[in-house]
Amino acid sequence: MEATFTHDQVRTYYGQTLQATTDLKTTACCSDEAVPEHHKPILSLLPDEVMSKFYGCGSPIPPALDGMTVLDLGCGTGRDAFVAAALAGPTGRVIGVDMTEEQIEVARRHQQAVADALGHPTPTTEFLLGTMEDLAALGIQEGSVDVVISNCVLNLAPDKAPVFAEIDRVLKTGGELYISDVFVDRRLPEAVRRDEVLVGECLGGALYTEDFRRMMADLGWKDVRTVTERPIEVEDADLRDRLGNARFSSATIRAFKLPDLIEDRCEDYGQVAIYRGGVEGQRHAFMLDDHHLFEAGRPMLVCGNSAAMVQDTRYGRFFDVLGDRSTHFGLFDCEPAPSAGGEAAAGSCC
Repeated sequence: MEATFTHDQVRTYYGQTLQATTDLKTTACCSDEAVPEHHKPILSLLPDEVMSKFYGCGSPIPPALDGMTVLDLGCGTGRDAFVAAALAGPTGRVIGVDMTEEQIEVARRHQQAVADALGHPTPTTEFLLGTMEDLAALGIQEGSVDVVISNCVLNLAPDKAPVFAEIDRVLKTGGELYISDVFVDRRLPEAVRRDEVLVGECLGGALYTEDFRRMMADLGWKDVRTVTERPIEVEDADLRDRLGNARFSSATIRAFKLPDLIEDRCEDYGQVAIYRGGVEGQRHAFMLDDHHLFEAGRPMLVCGNSAAMVQDTRYGRFFDVLGDRSTHFGLFDCEPAPSAGGEAAAGSCC
């Protein structure tokens, strides 16, 4: 079920109604998620205007971005795009897309100053005015992007299926989708989906979790992982009354474009993954999702999907995976799995 709001309504809310994060009526578009320590020095370099006019519900910037091409959908004033540019380094590239001219103008205005602060010879960021539904119109080619990020913006797309189809098109095989967004436990009534304030506050267009799962599966993305999740409390009595009993959450999710390797269930091939360490910000333990924490040097039994995620992506240089798919042992046990050494290991697949 699609939203009944329009691009123009969203542009007006974020380009004119809101002037700063303090104008928001709920916390749905503001993150209380802890900022990774290695991001803090980067954020301290960003202009006040970039920070004060940026809206987001998480910290959807994955690690190991050096030299990568990153696409930031709904980049706003460019905060996350600038952080990604710092992490990607002078050989990386970051493309920010937003349909609100007032937001894009802020990002463009500070491009050179941020590049200078990062020590990059020239800006490695590019900010494009347009919609997420038609990235081809902006010149973003098929299979040209390593990582797609987005911070509490996909809920603002009136028709979400074309957005995810475009994400699938532009990502390289082995590429990663890493987003924070607002999800809801049911399909919302039309009155909520057309309410301009609720839409602008990232609630009216929230993704129903099961419809999101089905949409991703239809595109071939069969295993989407939750990294973090927190409930959203709506304190405004009037807004809460309009929303009824719907329960909202802010979640950071990740998925990998591995169509020939990812299955719709976690299958057991007897594989073991060992994290060698070295990922910035996660040198001693790598968090794949909310139930996979790989301690450096500690072998962990994993399903075929998890093995592919850490072996056949850019994370492969940080992992050793023992075993292949030549022998199948049935469904993978989704309970905490024993390590190869016989002790309980953190996390398992499901």
